[in-house]
Amino acid sequence: MMKKALPLLMALLLIVMALSACSSNSGNDPGNATNKPAGSGENQASEQPSEEPAEEVTLTYAIWDSNQEKGLRQIADEFEAQNPNMKINIEVTGWSEYWTMLEAGATGGSLPDVFWMHSNEIYRYASNDMLLDLTAKIDGSEKVDLGKFPQGLVQIYNFNGKQFAVPKDFDTIGLWYNKTMFDEAKLSYPDETWTWDDLYNAAKTLTKDGKYGILTPLHNQEGYYNFIYQNGGTVITDDKKSGYDDPKTIEALEYYVKFIQEGLSPKIYGDAERAEAMQNGLAAMGFFGSWNLTGFTENEFMAQNFDVAVLPKGEKQASIFNGLGHAIAHNTKHPEEAWKFVEYLGSKEAQERQAELGVAISAYEGAAELWVSSNPTFNIQAFVDMVDYAVIRPYSNTTAVWEDKAYEALLPAFSGEKTVAEAAKQAAAIMNESLAQEK
Repeated sequence: MMKKALPLLMALLLIVMALSACSSNSGNDPGNATNKPAGSGENQASEQPSEEPAEEVTLTYAIWDSNQEKGLRQIADEFEAQNPNMKINIEVTGWSEYWTMLEAGATGGSLPDVFWMHSNEIYRYASNDMLLDLTAKIDGSEKVDLGKFPQGLVQIYNFNGKQFAVPKDFDTIGLWYNKTMFDEAKLSYPDETWTWDDLYNAAKTLTKDGKYGILTPLHNQEGYYNFIYQNGGTVITDDKKSGYDDPKTIEALEYYVKFIQEGLSPKIYGDAERAEAMQNGLAAMGFFGSWNLTGFTENEFMAQNFDVAVLPKGEKQASIFNGLGHAIAHNTKHPEEAWKFVEYLGSKEAQERQAELGVAISAYEGAAELWVSSNPTFNIQAFVDMVDYAVIRPYSNTTAVWEDKAYEALLPAFSGEKTVAEAAKQAAAIMNESLAQEK
């Protein structure tokens, strides 16, 4: 009897359960839809806490050129607009103090999150594990393509097969000249046909009435390096030896120093003094890098009276070529965010923006023309034209050591205390001591 009743009882039980389920689902009625938002049932709310907004991260971005700050601030603002939880604090420190600041930060564990790196210093910071290795991040990036940058510039920031910075820009050196002074002297403006003889003759003609025809200070990148390579000399050989004792190098230095010896150039050494001499109408010609463009454009006297041309040629044409890189501190508290910013700075979008704003000659392929279009005041196409025969700024693992010592050794030649040959040979000896330590 029980066996016959059991199926009946089971059937009744299933009917009761089904009716109960239908009753409990009455909350799905559209009339009750306003009671609880979709997906906000009480059980669900208790099991899954509400998502909190991402924590804001502030990155320090250290640079040394105040002329670039305004444009870089605009680029940083555009990055922040795309990344609302990130803020970029740009810190500007002058060139000399910049490296003191970085060294103190490296020692004290307080490096900026993102900062400019230079060919002189890359070895010291990369070899001492002060920089974040970006190799894997670059390899996995859809925004940074190192194949779009000059390979010589990429290699500057590669140490032991690892990439420690993403190229930012490049620069060359131009011959700036006072058009008004040239017009008054009835001289033709400098152009690509100019030789060393043309430069010297113009400087002689323009030196009068307490004004100098040219500025030839003791400056390597914006001065005698260019003439050394134009004359077929070298600063450092392929087998890592000094080129200062090369006869071609000595000959170029003698030509360069001659302007001071003959009173065609004042004995000026500091960067600020050089710029002031031009801006005050004290000198008719001077050698300045493309990074000076913003400052010269904003100077009313320079904008009205000056223009720029390619450098004159000796045995051949040459202009020193260099470029900066964006590096990340090895111990940054925000490595992913710092990389996101550096990745953006190295992207086609930001590189083209940097060029459009006239900040610097962006290193990204094709962006240089945008930089040229950004400034109608001067013939800045000259800087881009020189890339075809540009020479990478001389560097090695100990550049920061031997470059300063070579400068000190050459100083007596500029002051007239030693012959150029004597000073150059001393510079070579000092430089070779540093280079020998690299082997």
